[in-house]
Amino acid sequence: MIKTLLPFLVATVLSGADADLIFHGGKVVTVDARFSVVEAIAIRDGRITAVGTSADILRTQRGPKTKVTDLKGKTVLPGLNDAHVHVLGSALSEYRQKLPPLDSIVAIQAYVRERAAKTPKGEWIIVPRTLPPRLKEMRMPTRQDLDVAPGHPVAFDGSYVWAANSMALAISGITRATPNPPGGEVVKGADGEPNGILRNASQLLKGAHQAEVFTEEEKLKAMEQMLRIYAAAGLTAVGDRAVVAEDVALYEKLKTQGRLPIRVVLTWRIDAARPLDQVVDEIRKSPWKPQAGDEMLKFATFKVTVDGGQSVGTAYQRMPYGPFGRQLYGQTNPDARGTLFVEPEKLYGIFRAASDQGWQLTAHVQGGAAIDNLLDAFERLDKDKPIAARRHHVMHGSFMSEDAIARMKRMGVAVDAQPGWMYFDVPALGRVFGLQNMRYFFPLKSFLNNGIPVAGGSDHMLGLDKDASVNPFDPFFNMWMCVARQTREGNSFYAEERVDRRDALRMWTSGAAWIQTSEKQRGTLEVGKLADLVVIEQDFLNCPEEELKSIAPVLTMVEGRTVYERKR
Repeated sequence: MIKTLLPFLVATVLSGADADLIFHGGKVVTVDARFSVVEAIAIRDGRITAVGTSADILRTQRGPKTKVTDLKGKTVLPGLNDAHVHVLGSALSEYRQKLPPLDSIVAIQAYVRERAAKTPKGEWIIVPRTLPPRLKEMRMPTRQDLDVAPGHPVAFDGSYVWAANSMALAISGITRATPNPPGGEVVKGADGEPNGILRNASQLLKGAHQAEVFTEEEKLKAMEQMLRIYAAAGLTAVGDRAVVAEDVALYEKLKTQGRLPIRVVLTWRIDAARPLDQVVDEIRKSPWKPQAGDEMLKFATFKVTVDGGQSVGTAYQRMPYGPFGRQLYGQTNPDARGTLFVEPEKLYGIFRAASDQGWQLTAHVQGGAAIDNLLDAFERLDKDKPIAARRHHVMHGSFMSEDAIARMKRMGVAVDAQPGWMYFDVPALGRVFGLQNMRYFFPLKSFLNNGIPVAGGSDHMLGLDKDASVNPFDPFFNMWMCVARQTREGNSFYAEERVDRRDALRMWTSGAAWIQTSEKQRGTLEVGKLADLVVIEQDFLNCPEEELKSIAPVLTMVEGRTVYERKR
């Protein structure tokens, strides 16, 4: 049943001014404090001037030049916001050729053979980033798996862990006598020879990291295309979570040229591998400032990468990866708990310097022990001066605990969460740690029950397809995961942590806007706010649960401008 606002609540910002646009005859989900659902919305000069009943909006807002659209029962949602993507890498990943689905070692071998037929002998073939838990075999490829293209060095990019074929090892001089690099490992087989798996050691491969060359204009075109693909998925804003100087320059040029279709909020990820004094000096001298820019393009957050990834066994955990870690990640030490990239004292020193410059702080932390280290650093800062108002947050934070949640609540720390990972990664991770030890893996309901703000994101890294990329950025799929918590094997995963549709929607609207310090401007459909919205055919709040993941936008608008419209 649609809740209607009383006529006296229908107000305009510009009294007496006719609306540019009116949508009526539908369900307008405002996501305001009362989660009001009304029939109509009016927009003028890019801002919302009224929400309410169709009769009242048409009577008070329509003028001779107003464009009036009958929704015919469709639903209007606030513009959706993926708080965690990586735009440039994703944009370029399929700029010159489409990537095949790499969901098994057999598929990887077929890709290598196909590339070998088109690549001159002796040149590298790189398998695009693929995560082992998502392969049907649930294991890392080895040297033997990749020895399917004679005459070519082949490398498999598994993020923090790579694999190489025999030729790649040979031309890189990697033998049984090769010492392990700091923090890394040349994994050996039962015969003592390298089996091709390189854990935090891909830098030993000579020539494998030669990046494909793109002109500046190609990069601009690719980024613009990626942002328009996001718009087609219903996204009106994204958080680019690891920008460097090149990314910033490209974004600024897109904006200057009027080619920025949706809003982008930037996170500065600093290289923390250097000595502390060098990192601190860069922070103090940087021309980048927190909140610099406007609602189309601005800085928000400062980031450090504290540990590796759960998908390759380098996330820094409270407990060992155990025997299944050997199969899934190629680990040789059953007591291995992952990799800590930044020691606690150094992390505090970096954060102290960034905090002094006014930055909102976050860190990539996936493993439980890494989360604990991040919260330790936040607690030290909190003792100096309460941090709640700064909106510091945990990034990813996959392996939570009751204690971590309590600490976050106490300090006012939020979370940037990727619920979609439950679908893809729980089947393999459950075999590594035991499902009984994953009770607090993305505990969404526990976060909300403890008043911890949640921003929803995908961590999109590779590919252009919203449902087949690494990681899928379809906001409706990801919101469905918040509600269903169902793995790709069809199993329910800790159903007590499910949230309802309203809370899932908040994560991709008001929650994401809040963590980006933009909640006064966007994230809800309220009078005075920017007119960012998405129109869908389904009734988001009442359609069958299974339909949520297949919702596709009809129309996406940013500040009252159409940035995507489905072809009829």
